[in-house]
Amino acid sequence: MKYLFIGGAGGFALHTIEKILNLPETELVISTGRSPVRSKAFRLPENKKHIYKQIHLTFETDKLIKIINDYKPEYILNFAALAYATSWYDSHRYYDTNITAVAKVAEALYEKKFLKQFLQIGSSEIYGATSKPAKETDQPNPTSPYSISKLATDLHLLSCYSHNGFPANIIRPSNCYGRYQLMYRLIPKAIFMAIKGEKFPLEGGGIAEKSFMHAYDLADAILKILNSKKYGQIYNAGSNKPIKMREIVEVISELMDIKFKDFVKEVPGRSTEDARYWIDSSKIKSEMNWEPKITLKEGIKDVIKWIKDYKDLLEDEPKKFELKA
Repeated sequence: MKYLFIGGAGGFALHTIEKILNLPETELVISTGRSPVRSKAFRLPENKKHIYKQIHLTFETDKLIKIINDYKPEYILNFAALAYATSWYDSHRYYDTNITAVAKVAEALYEKKFLKQFLQIGSSEIYGATSKPAKETDQPNPTSPYSISKLATDLHLLSCYSHNGFPANIIRPSNCYGRYQLMYRLIPKAIFMAIKGEKFPLEGGGIAEKSFMHAYDLADAILKILNSKKYGQIYNAGSNKPIKMREIVEVISELMDIKFKDFVKEVPGRSTEDARYWIDSSKIKSEMNWEPKITLKEGIKDVIKWIKDYKDLLEDEPKKFELKA
């Protein structure tokens, strides 16, 4: 089997690639991404079954389509997206990448006999803030250009299935974390600042709640969907309950053996951030016997080890979000 990952240099994609490379039936994994080959901290070990092509989804869509036609992968997974809560600035960029480019790729794949499944990595943010776990059938409530773009892409791909038989599925994961994650994200940033003895800026006192899931658990959910014979489906996948950002940082403080009150400084929260993201994953659990297995402490311990192992290489990684071309 051949697999092609759009956005295959990203941290969460790497966890899935790692698992797929270990499958005996895997012939080749082609990863594409906008960045050149990154440092050792953000790469898997060399593997003759894994190749990387630097291709920008938005600006080199035709080049990506040619790569797909050349290699003829049975499975295509789209991890690529501009993804950040402050998407109100340059919002058109989010639509260009997250909707238009994906729609162009999908249209080029109509009636391609080699394609068994196109799996879109969606977002649980499309449900907005919730007081109870959101189901796949619940009314979406996207509250930012980013979440609007992700919902629009989901709807487009589902319509491609309905009208053209395009073999698409959608997975909407909760917040993920793990090795290889960008260093401005909550967990790696807090760990790195703890190692450096710096105070961590806890936005809004850390009262916002999100469901967190390790990227290996996401990879397991993805493999379950790829092995299914169903199409035109949406699957939520996440932890059983949300947790306050403050509690995440408390766990990091405990594992790093530092006092929470000495580690954090409270700063104003983002006005555009929803108060709680919470999803119901009962569909994928009942249909595919999937369950998240890695506890928060186990997962964070692994991220701590990764950061300590590559501290010098991670020193120069951006600690704030920057919208790049």
